[in-house]
Amino acid sequence: MIEKKPNVILIFTDDQGYGDCSCLNKDSKFQTPHIDSIAHNGIAFTDAHTSSAVCTPSRYSLLTGRYNFRSYLKQGVLNADDTPLIEEGRSTIATVFKNSGYKTMMVGKWHLGMNVPGEFGNRNWDEDITGGPCDYGFDYFYGIPASMNFGVLTYIENKRATEPASLYTGKKKTNPAIDDFHFMPPYEITRDFDMSAYLKAPIIEIAPSFKDEETLEILTDKTLDLIRNNTKEEKPFFLYLALNSPHKPVCPSEKFIGKSDAGRYGDFMLETDYQVGRILNLLDELEITDNTMVIFTSDNGPEATFVKRREKFDHDSSGGLRGGKRDLYEGGHRVPMFVQYPDMIQGKRVCKEPICLSDLFATFAQMLGYNTQDDEGEDSVSFFPVLQSEEYGKGFRGPVVHHSAGGYFAIRDGKWKLYTVSGGGATYNAALADSGNAKNYELYNMEEDPTETCNLVNDYPEIVEGLLTTLRQYIVSGRSTPGVQQNNTGVERWSQLDCFM
Repeated sequence: MIEKKPNVILIFTDDQGYGDCSCLNKDSKFQTPHIDSIAHNGIAFTDAHTSSAVCTPSRYSLLTGRYNFRSYLKQGVLNADDTPLIEEGRSTIATVFKNSGYKTMMVGKWHLGMNVPGEFGNRNWDEDITGGPCDYGFDYFYGIPASMNFGVLTYIENKRATEPASLYTGKKKTNPAIDDFHFMPPYEITRDFDMSAYLKAPIIEIAPSFKDEETLEILTDKTLDLIRNNTKEEKPFFLYLALNSPHKPVCPSEKFIGKSDAGRYGDFMLETDYQVGRILNLLDELEITDNTMVIFTSDNGPEATFVKRREKFDHDSSGGLRGGKRDLYEGGHRVPMFVQYPDMIQGKRVCKEPICLSDLFATFAQMLGYNTQDDEGEDSVSFFPVLQSEEYGKGFRGPVVHHSAGGYFAIRDGKWKLYTVSGGGATYNAALADSGNAKNYELYNMEEDPTETCNLVNDYPEIVEGLLTTLRQYIVSGRSTPGVQQNNTGVERWSQLDCFM
């Protein structure tokens, strides 16, 4: 527990690869000096992982401290208006802060399901939107329901849309070189909407004034206002900023177009870094930098278009790792993670131990003296001692479970990483989930082979069986930390388990 409670700002980017921070990629075709400064002035966690290689489940784990496969969503992501993924009554990191005397705020992309009144094509924007941040521990919310390439595009403040998403659009402006797009008005009127068209190709519900290229600045402006207003308050604040960048649509504002050497994606990352810099500069201006913990990380690896970008611009968003978004391979879920907190962390440090973003729940709880119950943060291990001392022991985390977009599993324990399916598991393949293919595994020594090129599954059968035993135990016990057994949400048995259970 800490004596003086710091303000905490958690910055969460969207589809930013490990190689999209210049401090982690010496060959980067753009510089991110403001993001890098968080690493240079604090701790860089160079082996940090999201629990899933796609955004909805990774956000669930981040907020709840619970592996995403324990939710009802066993593969894929949610639409903007799907049933909320976080179970009613479940604690989140916002709950931890709120119960510890904090003002809790969120700005940005939610993407965990919301109860949007009415149905697609027939909304009632005069009613509250429930199942969003304000129902899970946040005092205030301003942001968008989900990713901007599908769903509902309007800004929501607390539980109401600031403008009805009364129009539709499916129009995209594409750049074949990097497969980027953004939404181009004029949008279409909703009358006599043809649902069959929606079923053939996703169509976006959109507010008439919504412009995707303005979103990043709008979210940052709101964040700055909240910091200014709450610095004057007696209680500390926790602010979760979930940016929309660099997720597609790749839509940098006009003043950043052409400013990088990596196309519009690079331009979008430059704008992201600029907006992070605005936040850091405001902390300095308000003289609250020393007592503000700033955490910077991302929800998963880079979109598959990073391969085209690597070919065209020689910029590798995966940072030399194998795979990208959706994959069990490292590029799918290893993410940049930096923590700055001058009152506790002096000077640049590096932590090379594997951690999971689910660990933020236990870390915050230990920092604040919050008494975690058995049904809270079941897969969360505190790294608060790492923040306190560079002498904290090696291997403190224990095994980390990874999960792909297709719902498949991998488990990492120290240097060993085992895949329960061959090929990265990015998409669901019923044949791979057939129990007849139950030993279609991959095993890598991550210390000697960080790019995962040499499959050692036939050389170390005892390692394979040990990791499988641990993974099975974690799944059936409803937790991976000590404590009373818990239940997973949804079905007890699902197809992807047939590979190894």
